[in-house]
Amino acid sequence: MKVAILWHMHQPRYIDTEVNIIMPWVFLHAIKDYYDMPHIADVYGANVTFNLTPILIEQLNIYANKGISKDIFLNLLKKQTSDLTDREKQTVIRYCKSPNYNTMIKPFALYDRLYKKNNLTDDDIVSLEVCFLLSWCGHYLRENNEVVKGLLNRSGFSEEDKAALLNELEAFIPKILPYYKKLLDDGLISITTTPYYHPILPLLVDMRVAKEANSQTILPKNHFSLKEDAALHIEKAKELYLKTFSKEPNGFWPAEGGISKDVVELFYEHGIKYTASDETILRKSGDLGHYRAYQYNGVKLFFRDTQLSNLIGFDYKYISEDEAVSDFIRRLKEIRGEIVFVILDGENPWEYYKNNGWDFLNVFYKKLKDRFELATFDETSAMDAIGLSDVKRGSWIFGNFNTWVGNEEKNLAWELLFQARKDCYRHNSFGDNLREQFLIAESSDWFWWYGDDHYTQFGREFDKLFRENLIDIYRKANIPPPQSLFRPIAGSMGSENRVQLPKDAISPTIDGKVTSFFEWIDAGVVDERVGGAMSKGQIPVEVLYFGENDDKFFIRLDGNVKNKELFVFINDNKIEYNGTVNEIAEFEIEKSNLPDEFDLKIEVFEDGKLLQILPSTPLAIQINSVYYKNWYI
Repeated sequence: MKVAILWHMHQPRYIDTEVNIIMPWVFLHAIKDYYDMPHIADVYGANVTFNLTPILIEQLNIYANKGISKDIFLNLLKKQTSDLTDREKQTVIRYCKSPNYNTMIKPFALYDRLYKKNNLTDDDIVSLEVCFLLSWCGHYLRENNEVVKGLLNRSGFSEEDKAALLNELEAFIPKILPYYKKLLDDGLISITTTPYYHPILPLLVDMRVAKEANSQTILPKNHFSLKEDAALHIEKAKELYLKTFSKEPNGFWPAEGGISKDVVELFYEHGIKYTASDETILRKSGDLGHYRAYQYNGVKLFFRDTQLSNLIGFDYKYISEDEAVSDFIRRLKEIRGEIVFVILDGENPWEYYKNNGWDFLNVFYKKLKDRFELATFDETSAMDAIGLSDVKRGSWIFGNFNTWVGNEEKNLAWELLFQARKDCYRHNSFGDNLREQFLIAESSDWFWWYGDDHYTQFGREFDKLFRENLIDIYRKANIPPPQSLFRPIAGSMGSENRVQLPKDAISPTIDGKVTSFFEWIDAGVVDERVGGAMSKGQIPVEVLYFGENDDKFFIRLDGNVKNKELFVFINDNKIEYNGTVNEIAEFEIEKSNLPDEFDLKIEVFEDGKLLQILPSTPLAIQINSVYYKNWYI
């Protein structure tokens, strides 16, 4: 039996209308994952597939051609720390304290010490900046780059050290895409790509497919087909692929595995030989055996094994490499079929693995190659395939499109996009220069962050990027932008969109500090700043986090919580808790003292005066739930 693995490499488009890169995640993943992943496949001679999205390639090219000159955050690092304003220093510190504590900060003694220090001198901040960059350096750089090797395990760093490291990392970025091309030319790997700006193609072709995939989905008002745009996304992706790899792509991984019969037909019209999605779609389309290749209208279709893919993406980080790989192989041996497809995010999971996943991947490739034949997707496309009479609509997230449409905020974003298109048509102002910006506005990444199903501390930045792009369209078309585009979409739909349910168990340290950015990453979130009349700083508690593990229920309160009296009520009954109030308030309650379902309320007092009751709308908690794991972009 063959095993075909696809590692999906994607980051949102962080480029504003001035062509500045407003967040540094492409650069950081470039020095950590985008070279390491093909490198370890090269080391083991592993025939695997990488999906490189066009907007990722586009941003890698900006770094390769212009260094970090367009990156707003990295330009702060490039400055002398003593020249930064207090606000800039706080921005630097916020980013530098954001990596996963256990896997990226704790392994560096100096980084660990600075991370836990509250009042940092300029010299401390310089060392913190260098530690941050080193923590993002992948295994290849740590083992093979003399500058990086020379800085590891040092007890302090200078501005000269920081400058030397940044220069070295800038020089490293241009090597990444040529390395993929070499491995592709050598026949070791396949490379697929995605429609250009990572749109959900079925929604562009016909928004009604969202309701066909889930009858409960509420569609945006005044929607219409953008099929011509869908075709342009494919054409532009092919052009960039040809320019980058000197050949045309054989296969496309559609954004988020979003697929439909119409999309497959579009791929066929553009010469695409194969595409892929999740096994959920296959079951809806008439499963004929699963573990083999399928075909519809001249295009091969591959369906990923959901469980095997998600185990690598979400679960194996919790156990040893040997245990994880043994479990993976045991599950593979139980499968009967011609080929198993494993498709998952190729970059984000490794932040949660020891040594950036290098230890796991070494064991993974070694043991997998001993027992199975690894095949690239290009090789798999030559296999005989069984025909499908239909391809149902859906994505790799629950087989529907609700992650991108149906929620009021998501629908408002779509409605503003459709309205802008209509306004440009009506004023005869629609040209090629505006079409490109409409393609950008159709990216799935904008709609991912709207609504209450995902939470990010950078939600307002994504919202601003989306709206500024539409505002720029109006201005270039000489049409006054509607006032609605100057109001945030995020949080605009009232209280129901302020709540994100927990995604996984948590076990935070109850010390009143942000011990690790990631200790609360899977918690539920209630943002009290969104949708209310109060602005930031006018309410004591701005954000409420909540979650649980096997034994305890946890609460975290962010805001002006010092010197406040905090009372917790379960079903209107005050309950005792263990907690600490410092920079934040953190509480833990024994679950043995809680009912399985309850309403949570917290009252905030100062000098005997009641200042706030939160959450501001009822929050019903059901403990001992099985939460689906976080999805990554």
